[in-house]
Amino acid sequence: MLSRKFIPFGEPPWYMRDEKFTIRRKDFVPAYIKTREEGAWKIKEKVERAIESLKRCRVCPRNCDIDRNIKKGVCKVGRYAVVSSAFPHFGEEDCLRGWNGSGTIFFAFCNLRCVFCQNFDISWKGEDSFEVTPKELAKIMIRLQDMGCHNINFVTPEHVVPQILEAVYYAIEMGLKIPIVYNTSAYDSEESIELMDGIVDIYMPDFKIWDPDISWKYLGVRDYPEVAKKIIKKMWQQVGDLKFDENGIALRGLLVRHLVMPGNIAGTEKIMQFIAKEVSVHTYVNIMDQYYPAGLVAMKPKNYPEIYRRITSEEYDYAVRCAIEAGLYRFDIRWLRYI
Repeated sequence: MLSRKFIPFGEPPWYMRDEKFTIRRKDFVPAYIKTREEGAWKIKEKVERAIESLKRCRVCPRNCDIDRNIKKGVCKVGRYAVVSSAFPHFGEEDCLRGWNGSGTIFFAFCNLRCVFCQNFDISWKGEDSFEVTPKELAKIMIRLQDMGCHNINFVTPEHVVPQILEAVYYAIEMGLKIPIVYNTSAYDSEESIELMDGIVDIYMPDFKIWDPDISWKYLGVRDYPEVAKKIIKKMWQQVGDLKFDENGIALRGLLVRHLVMPGNIAGTEKIMQFIAKEVSVHTYVNIMDQYYPAGLVAMKPKNYPEIYRRITSEEYDYAVRCAIEAGLYRFDIRWLRYI
């Protein structure tokens, strides 16, 4: 048990303590436990469907049709998941990290090619990573739970959904009992999100970019905006608005992240309007200000001069104003300090 000492520098926001957004900890049961109680065959059937999909891979929207039992897909991953690291993460939102950390499992490689990726070494190169069997991945989950982590946080899971499902099946038998967080770019297939229904407690998608042409330039795919819109709506339909326990720790629901980009190339205003109007005005949103030139942008600045800088305070303020004017009001803020 980590149990870092912490003090609040302010109470959790009121919308964390509102009755309609809270679940008593003693009443909470993870989604996968409920599904397991309805019948072990339900999860086993999901696993079988997912593994079968690897034969002509359509796990993500790239639909590469490669037999990943034999060779690696466009994502550079084959039959088994590749993990870069697994540890209690204290850099996540307060409602996820709490005081013992979010049990974060970083998967190597990715189905996007974001030129500004801040995890370039992991997502593009797969450096210092290792392949894991389903049982090994399950043991990693249990180890993080035993360390006191508040949840299991799958980072960049889009291309390894079958492998995750297979591991969760074993982890349940090993005693997993904390919420599962699906931490994604939102470039997911509808089939994958359907398979995750009844498994995931907290969906945490990015909504990166609104315009298809800009998406092509910076993410390497033109259909990202349409996919993200469709997938985020499906996620909300499964888990609803984000809810917390008595201590402000997230238990179930949707949390959307949006990284503010230089020159508003992301289309923040339209993204916020979409979330408010087509998902839920109660959506919990983290408007992030930590953009910096990374990945290919840092290596080849002459190719991306328009985003080779940090954002300004005015650009961030504009993003927040766009969200407020759209009607959103549940924004992530830091309210815990560690000592």
